[in-house]
Amino acid sequence: MARIIIPLPSLDFDPSEVAIPWKILRRHGHQVLFATPDGHTGRADALMLSGEGLDFWGFLPGLKNLKLLGLALRANAEARQAYADMENDAAFCAPLKYGDLRVESFDGLLLPGGHRARGMRAYLESEVLHRFIAGFFDEDKPVAAICHGVLAAARSVSARTGKPVLHGRQTTALPWKLESSAWSMMRFAGRFWDAGYYRTYAEQQGEPAGYWSVEGEVRRALAQDSDFKNVPAGTPGFFRKTSGLFRDSDTDTSAAFVVVDGNYVSARWPGDAHLFATTFADVLSREFARTGQASGLPAESLEDTGSAT
Repeated sequence: MARIIIPLPSLDFDPSEVAIPWKILRRHGHQVLFATPDGHTGRADALMLSGEGLDFWGFLPGLKNLKLLGLALRANAEARQAYADMENDAAFCAPLKYGDLRVESFDGLLLPGGHRARGMRAYLESEVLHRFIAGFFDEDKPVAAICHGVLAAARSVSARTGKPVLHGRQTTALPWKLESSAWSMMRFAGRFWDAGYYRTYAEQQGEPAGYWSVEGEVRRALAQDSDFKNVPAGTPGFFRKTSGLFRDSDTDTSAAFVVVDGNYVSARWPGDAHLFATTFADVLSREFARTGQASGLPAESLEDTGSAT
């Protein structure tokens, strides 16, 4: 059994990108722990759970319960149920503090995403967390990152090389195409009074479109532009994988896309969560078979899979 740590922001993380991997990793027999900046229980983005407030009438108290876009954009029923189950998990309710994390205490690191600037920036900008992430890469321990979690990795600098830990790695992340389409939907058909809801960071005057997108910033951390991977044209099911209209499930991962580079697994958005988690479980099993041991530290000491490359 591997011991996995999932750092979370205090609020606004994506529920699908946390709860689905939590469920799958536990099903594979792994122990999953959590961490937040202050050691208090984290809270997911409520809009992604309820869908209330994502339609253009969402600012009206009497109408916000009426959902149209909200039904399509919120976490699906499976993810919402997984999140409800996770809320009763002892480890989720009693997270560690970022400052107490030690690389040697864990066998794997999973970095989830979320997009709402209100809560996500503290997670993405934490120097304490960046150093912890860098330690995992420097020791070549298994790391999985999805969506904005890849951005947290891209901002982490190796103590050995002085370069971003993704420099020399192949990765995917939230594509600008998906990020910009969601942003446009909010500006013109949804939450127009909060048009930046889907943009964690926005461009300033004179900066090109997408410069501060997840894809834009991650690309700048790589050794070469071709190390950023999108679904190749001509891939079977290309539209299903790239339209943002379909999500994978326990029984069907045809809509998903992940990239594996050694002990590093990356994915794009909540629609990849099942394949992302099962692929990471495979990497953990492979690493355990190679080393023959897990971390072995007691909890008290801390008071169909596949991939595309």
